[in-house]
Amino acid sequence: MPSRSRRSSSRTPARARTRALISALCAGAAHAAGHTVTIDGVKFEPAAITVARGDTVTWINKDPFPHTATDPGVFDSREIAPGKSWKWRARRSGVYDYGCTLHPTMKGTIAVR
Repeated sequence: MPSRSRRSSSRTPARARTRALISALCAGAAHAAGHTVTIDGVKFEPAAITVARGDTVTWINKDPFPHTATDPGVFDSREIAPGKSWKWRARRSGVYDYGCTLHPTMKGTIAVR
């Protein structure tokens, strides 16, 4: 039976690279946060949020009818059915003004830093 040290030494560089890759991937995921916007009473709550790039925003529809979360050309949830949700990952910095295409008085803002 080969000694443990001989077997380990032949694989050490590969294991080190694998560990470094896993650490880097986990570190990036650990910094991403989740944010929730509730749709209730024909309004987005909170109406304005600030998130970091890589964060996820989840809209949850608590109204008894569908809504959308839409910033044309940026994101479009399509209809979010009552009791359902939709997620969007903020990939680029900027200020995004969005609304509900079914209820034009509903408006919200996401600032991505």
